[in-house]
Amino acid sequence: MNPAIQGLITIVIGVGGCIGYFYFSNQILDRVLFPATGPNAGRNINRANQIRPWLFLFPALVALGLYLAYPVFETLRLSLTDRSQDGAFVGFANYSQMFGEGKFWEALRNNLLWLIVVPAASTAFGLLAAQLTDRIAWGSVAKSLIFMPMAISFVGASVIFKLIYDTRPVESSQIGVLNAVWLQFDGGIGSFLFLRLLPAIMLIGFAGLVAYVGYILCRPLWNATYRAGTIVMKALRLVAGLTAIYFVGLSLMNVVDVFTMSLPYGEPQTWLTLPFYNNFFLMVVLIWIQTGFAMVILSAALRGIPEETVEAAIIDGANPFQVFFSIKVPQIMGTIVVVWTTITLVVLKIFDIVFAMTNGQWETQVLANYMFDKLFRANDWGVGSASAIIIMLLVSPILIWNVYNARKEMR
Repeated sequence: MNPAIQGLITIVIGVGGCIGYFYFSNQILDRVLFPATGPNAGRNINRANQIRPWLFLFPALVALGLYLAYPVFETLRLSLTDRSQDGAFVGFANYSQMFGEGKFWEALRNNLLWLIVVPAASTAFGLLAAQLTDRIAWGSVAKSLIFMPMAISFVGASVIFKLIYDTRPVESSQIGVLNAVWLQFDGGIGSFLFLRLLPAIMLIGFAGLVAYVGYILCRPLWNATYRAGTIVMKALRLVAGLTAIYFVGLSLMNVVDVFTMSLPYGEPQTWLTLPFYNNFFLMVVLIWIQTGFAMVILSAALRGIPEETVEAAIIDGANPFQVFFSIKVPQIMGTIVVVWTTITLVVLKIFDIVFAMTNGQWETQVLANYMFDKLFRANDWGVGSASAIIIMLLVSPILIWNVYNARKEMR
């Protein structure tokens, strides 16, 4: 059968089935089970109205149970069994094996690196684009161009950037944009500015941003003016502070490396095989895609800021930077956090980009790709399911926090 006809039939059956379910279930409820006639008409109407919401929710609850709840419990069960022993219960042996593998810790480390860099960069670039495009006449066109990558699949974007990072032999013409630019450097002032000074400034800026975020999170621990929260919250703040210190130190050490390393000028580089740095080349793909999403949400938030507060700040003598950072950003901080956490959820589940560009080689492994390798390449459902549970545990606190904040705002 032609795929187009098959798709059309699927749509007709799906939509028709939904309409038929809601129509006939209402008819059975109102005419057969609780008819609005006779001496009990009032009681029947009330009972029908109490049951009707659950009747409408029933298909969604079944779908959630079948496609969400059941896979979670089944994955948990599989993580406690061993395929080589005909599915025998082995307890936490799979988790112990997973924690003993270097590839798992490599994946966890890389996921942590993605979590720090991608949400921060995407949100920052999105906020910058939202602010700047609102101030130019052709802002709508600019927003459309920035948002366009959101329409591209992760695999499609990976193919595009794989061509950008492509490497050909020295005597051949470079079709990869990055290598074509790289070969223009020869160690002069341009090489110093673009390959040493600019990366150093970016690393120092990143270290400053991480340090500031760490300071904001840990400030309640020593300042009585702010509430530090429960013991669990204090522990999380402390962990966040220690993580910030680690990445600040790592960034500053890389600043030293940038100025001391010997760069192979005139030789095309296989960018995706350079350990540590290749992770950032992969992150660029997701940042390019998610910046458009952040821009659209934050642009709407900026437009919702009352003009009176901005005008009052200008009258008081605030410059554009003070207006933006001291007036606008605090008023949309809730939206910034929502965008940040939404991108964080995407990062925790990242798979397509790594699979399509490096397949986890050259120290670029991430948790989702590690899970895929165990499940479908090594046929080890125990360790693969255990890694899936780890991903779920990492995602769950952010989901719960988002739901909690959404309900708090509704109240």
